[in-house]
Amino acid sequence: MGVLSLAIRVLVFILFVGWLFIWFMMPTNTYRHQWLPKIQDKSRSSSYFGSEGTSLLMYTFPILFIAVLGCVYVHIERRCREQNVKIRNRGNDNGLAMWKRPGFVKGPLGIVSWTELALLAMFVALLVWSFATYLNNSYHSENEWESRLGTAAYWLGVVGNICLVFLFFPVARGSSLLPLLGLTSESSIKYHIWLGHMTMAFFSAHGICFVVYWAATHNLSQMLEWAKTDVSNVAGEVSLVCGLIIWATTFPGVRRKFFELFLYTHHLYILFIVFFIFHVGISYACIMLPGFYLFLLDRFLRFLQSRRRVRLLSARLLPCHTLELNFSKHPGLKYTPTSTLFLNIPCISKLQWHPFTVTSHADLEPETLSVVIKCEGTWSTKLYQTLSSPSAIDNHLQVSLEGPYGPVSTSFLQFDSLIMISGGSGITPFISIIRHLIHNSNSHQQIPKLLLISAFKNSSDLTFLHLLLPLSGANTLENFQIEAYVTRDKSPKDENPQFRTVIFKPHEGDSPATAILGPNGWLWLAGIICSSFGIFLALMGIVTRYYIYPIDGNSNDVFNLSLRSFLHMLGLCLCIVMAATAAVIWNKRKLAKEGRQIQNVEGATPNASPSAMGFDNVGEMELESVPFEALAQSVHVYYGERPNLPRILLERKGENVGVLASGPKKMRQEVAAICGSGLAPNLHFQSISFTW
Repeated sequence: MGVLSLAIRVLVFILFVGWLFIWFMMPTNTYRHQWLPKIQDKSRSSSYFGSEGTSLLMYTFPILFIAVLGCVYVHIERRCREQNVKIRNRGNDNGLAMWKRPGFVKGPLGIVSWTELALLAMFVALLVWSFATYLNNSYHSENEWESRLGTAAYWLGVVGNICLVFLFFPVARGSSLLPLLGLTSESSIKYHIWLGHMTMAFFSAHGICFVVYWAATHNLSQMLEWAKTDVSNVAGEVSLVCGLIIWATTFPGVRRKFFELFLYTHHLYILFIVFFIFHVGISYACIMLPGFYLFLLDRFLRFLQSRRRVRLLSARLLPCHTLELNFSKHPGLKYTPTSTLFLNIPCISKLQWHPFTVTSHADLEPETLSVVIKCEGTWSTKLYQTLSSPSAIDNHLQVSLEGPYGPVSTSFLQFDSLIMISGGSGITPFISIIRHLIHNSNSHQQIPKLLLISAFKNSSDLTFLHLLLPLSGANTLENFQIEAYVTRDKSPKDENPQFRTVIFKPHEGDSPATAILGPNGWLWLAGIICSSFGIFLALMGIVTRYYIYPIDGNSNDVFNLSLRSFLHMLGLCLCIVMAATAAVIWNKRKLAKEGRQIQNVEGATPNASPSAMGFDNVGEMELESVPFEALAQSVHVYYGERPNLPRILLERKGENVGVLASGPKKMRQEVAAICGSGLAPNLHFQSISFTW
C-alpha cells in the first residue's frame, strides 16, 4: 500500500505542475497565437462539445482526475491507519522542519509558516506576471489613454478569474484535494479569505475601470447591454454587486459583531457565480469550473446529510456554563482527533449551523459521538438555558449534523513529547487528542510524554478537566502532567462542582450518526465525481449536437449565449443531484440492513448509553472512579498567575517536541513566536484555531 500511495502522490504532483504550467503560459504570445488556435480548431470541429471542449479538457478534467486520485489515496491512508500500518515516518523530515516553522505571527495574515509565505509569494508572482504580460502584449504606442484603460480593465478581470479558480477549493469540507496537501477545511479557511480579498479587489478594479472608460468615451449605455452572443455587461454588474455585498460583510469588525448578517449574505455566492457565468459565457467559465464543481458536489452531500435527524442520547451540564452533547453513532463511522462537527438545532435556530470539536474517540467510544460547547454567544447560551430548564428531561431535542471533518491521519505519535497549550474553551480539541493517546496506550503502542497547560479565568472553569476522560471508563495515561492556571481567582474557592445529566427520550425519526456515503465513503465520492462528470459530458454532447449545433450551423442565426450557459448550469446541477442521491440512497439502505441484522443478533440498541443511564449527578460518579483519581493526582493548579510559556517551552528537552496551541489569538501568537524564534530547534509548532 505504501508504494501505491507514493505512486499516487507522484502522479498528482506531475498533473498539478502541468496544470499550473498552462496558467503560467496563458498570458504569452506563444500560447495565445500558436498553441490555443490549434487546440481550438480541433475542438470547434466537434459538433458535440464545441468551444467548451477546449476548456473542459485543459482546465476542468485534470483537477477532477486529481480529485479522484485523491479519493483513492485517502481511502488507502484510512485503511492503513485502521490496521496500524505506518506508510511513512514524518519524524525524520528534519530538512523540512524549518519551512514548517512560523514565519509571521502577527499582521493581517495571522500565524503563517514559511511554506505558506513562499506559496503565497509564488501565487502573487503568478498574478503579477499574468497581468504584466497581458498588458505588454496588448499595448501599442499609438493607443490613447482611454483605449489603454479599457485594455487594462479587461485584463484585470482575466487575472481576477485566476483567483476565482482557486477560491472554492478551501471551502469544500469533504474534498479529497485538501488531504493530499495535509490540510483540513478548518485550517484552509484563511486561504479562502486571502483569495476572496484578491478576487474582489481585481473584479472591483475591473468594474470601476470599465465604468470610467465608458464615461470617458461617452458610451455609458454599454452598462445596460445584455448581448446575445457576447459578454453581458448587465450580468457582470449584478455579479459584482453580489460580490461586493459579500465582501463588505467579511471584514473582522463586521463579521464578529454581525455574524448572522455575514452568514446569510454569503449565500449570495449563488447569484455571484450564476451571473458571472452569464457574463463571460460557459466556455470561459469552464476555466473556473473544477473548484466550484467539487464545492457544489460537497455542498449537496452536506445538504443530504443535514436532512437526517440524529439521536441525541444525553447532555452533561457543567457549572462553568459548558455542556457536552452525546449522540448515538454507528460503529462504522470513523474520524480522527481534532475533527469538527457542524450542528443545527431547529428549536434554537433553524438556519444557523455551528462547528464544534468532536471530543470522543471513534474506537474508544464506538457507539457514542460527543461534542463540548462553551456558552460564549447567543446560540450556545440559549441552548444551555434550554437544557437547564426542569422540563428538558421530558423533551425531545431535534438535532441535525454535518460531518465530522478532520485530518486524514495524525502525527502526534511521532514526537518524543507533546505540549498542549490551551486557553479557556481551547482545551476541547485536546480532549480528542488525549483520548486518542489513551486508545493507543491501551493498544500497547508507545506514546509521547504529555504536558497539558491550560489557562482558565475562574475556578469553575477547572471542571473542564473532568471531560478529559470518557464516561465509559478508561485507563489513564502514564507520563501525563496537567498544569492548570486560574488567572482571576487568587485562591481556590470552596465549591462542590455539580454535574447534571439530561437523558433524552428516543424518537422514531432519529437515527445514529453515520457517514453520508458509508464506511467506504472516499471510494463512493470518487465514483460520484466520475459518474456525474461523465453523465454531464454525455448530456451536454447530446444537447449541443442535436439542439445547439443545428442553430449555430445555420449562417443566419447564432444560439443565444446566455441560454447556452443556462443549459450547461442546469445539466451540471442535475448530474450532481442524480449521482449523489443514488449513492446516498444505496448506502442508506445498506446501513439500514446492517442495523437490522445487528438488532436481530444482539437485540435492540439501547436508547441511551449505559454510562449515562441512572445518574442525575455525574460529578459523583466521576470523582470516585479510579481513572479520575489518577488523573487528579497529575493536576497542579496555580491561582492568580499565568503560565511562563518561554520558560516552559525553551527548557523542554527532547529531540522532537510537538507544541500545539489552541485558544485566544494572543496566546497562540506568543507560542508561535517562541517556536519560530529558532532558540529551540526541537520545537515543532501547530496552531489549532476555529476563529477567523
